[in-house]
Amino acid sequence: MKANATSSFVKSSAEPELKDEVGVSSTSISVLEALFVHLISGLGLGLALLLAHTFFSINLVSHPSPTLLLVSVIECPIVILLYSRYRKNRDKCTYLKAAGRGLLGLPVGALVNALGAIALGTPVGTQYFLKTISWSLMMSLFTIVPAVTAFGSSWKDWQRIFVNTKPIESLGFIICLPAHGAVIGAWLGAWPMPLDWERPWQEWPICVSYGAMAGYLVATVASSSLILARARFQHIKRD
Repeated sequence: MKANATSSFVKSSAEPELKDEVGVSSTSISVLEALFVHLISGLGLGLALLLAHTFFSINLVSHPSPTLLLVSVIECPIVILLYSRYRKNRDKCTYLKAAGRGLLGLPVGALVNALGAIALGTPVGTQYFLKTISWSLMMSLFTIVPAVTAFGSSWKDWQRIFVNTKPIESLGFIICLPAHGAVIGAWLGAWPMPLDWERPWQEWPICVSYGAMAGYLVATVASSSLILARARFQHIKRD
């Protein structure tokens, strides 16, 4: 009986902590909404590449900088407008404020991604400057902008998503997994660059960009699958 009382006390004391942790991102997002965000983001990326090829006759291999800039131009309003809807602390943060901090986060995130790429061996020089900027803007939209728009300066959310990698609700999943997928994909995509194959797609940032896009899309599928599985498990648990 004493053991039961002790376990009940531990459970009751742990529940507020769990609620506080979940409450860090108080904005609720349904499963369908999470899937919609992934779908529109993925379609925006595909649309940008289609427009580049169809209307401008460019692609990542022939014209990497203009292609990446077009991706950023199309993805930017999609990402910011979507994630502003799921901003934290709606009573204190308006939709326009969330969108504004998303815009401010775009160049900051690009700088972070550019410095990280340079630290890992990205070519440096005037001939690579525009390519690096174009790639960094796209990576910022994959990684930093969604979190800035939704979470703002909430350190607890940033730490949970990017340091601990522990999303605990649908909003966390749709931000965490695609961001990590894009970074891992870019890193894997960089592997062919130093090889002696002498292929045009080995140049910076072509194969890295393909890797980032592939990793981002794969991660959105994984995120959607986990969200659906989590919702199904919670439904079974309630029954």
